[in-house]
Amino acid sequence: MGPRNAITDVTGIRVGHAQRVGDGWLSGSTVVYGGETGVTAAVDARGGGTATREIAALDPTGVVQRIHAVYLGGGSAYGLDAAGGVMAGLAERGLGFQVGPEPTHVVPVVPSSTLFDLGRGGDFFARPDAALAREALEAALASDDGAAVAQGSVGAGTGAIASEIRGGVGTASVVLPGGGVVGALVVVNSAGSTVNQRTGLPWGEMFGLAHDDGTPEFDLVPPSEAARQRALTALAELAGGRLPMRPLNTTLAVVATDIPLSRGELLRLAGCAHDGMARAIRPIHTLSDGDVAFAVSTGTGAWPPGEGPIEALHPGDRVNQVLTAGADVMARAIVHAVLAVEPVTTPTGHVPSYRTMYT
Repeated sequence: MGPRNAITDVTGIRVGHAQRVGDGWLSGSTVVYGGETGVTAAVDARGGGTATREIAALDPTGVVQRIHAVYLGGGSAYGLDAAGGVMAGLAERGLGFQVGPEPTHVVPVVPSSTLFDLGRGGDFFARPDAALAREALEAALASDDGAAVAQGSVGAGTGAIASEIRGGVGTASVVLPGGGVVGALVVVNSAGSTVNQRTGLPWGEMFGLAHDDGTPEFDLVPPSEAARQRALTALAELAGGRLPMRPLNTTLAVVATDIPLSRGELLRLAGCAHDGMARAIRPIHTLSDGDVAFAVSTGTGAWPPGEGPIEALHPGDRVNQVLTAGADVMARAIVHAVLAVEPVTTPTGHVPSYRTMYT
């Protein structure tokens, strides 16, 4: 894994969060910023109820070659308007698709997707707007290269629910043999469960890595049979008293690499990110989900010549390493999200966390 075990281990990628909690609010915004030179990007949308904006611009046959930011947020389809705040912030900095002779003659393209969290804080109308999204962008811009990424109940994951427990934001990274980094950021708001009820452990924990000192990434032990049965009983009670408007969900993700990839290869990487979702969330991609995965490449990395076993591979196998890593790192990021969140009680009810239920 990278030094931060985060998507920001990909040089040039920064992340900013902004959220509102209380007074009817339980929602937020997250921006993945790709730097002034931008990133090459693609998207794969598989959920049955996606809420998206500007994803057609990522078609490999389109005119836009690079983007500067991806926006993820709450508010369902209403929240898509918030991306205008990111667009305005980029335009002020002259970042976007050049359409005229002056540096200010740009049209920022901000591919966006939002999840369903309406009413979870008590107020159906408390949802992210342009000001909140702009706040998330400013947070990303103010962060340093390689900065840690806040996880759990933050940003777009503030009002997230994963089946009967709280969802949220998670991130992870991996350094590839021979060079290159792949990182992922995910917002888990799934209809399916992130927990294997037979073991009481997150589905994705089997994909964990070891730290440099040998300690496991996920320091988890299976709960006792008594604890597991208590959790199952509590989950059944929660399922019987669902929060209002709860069945609609969405898992949003960005997987990034510094390895130069074509937009066609990035589209394949976005698909592999969905594979990672399927490993850590069951079921996934239902009619109740709006699952969307973006893939971006800064193009700043390279496979160092003559270093490591990578040199023995066919060029296509090098891309396959990135694709394989994309699925694995996404599954790990989902576990980080599940482990990082805190329980919450709002006027609409109580949502426990994994740790309060199983550890």
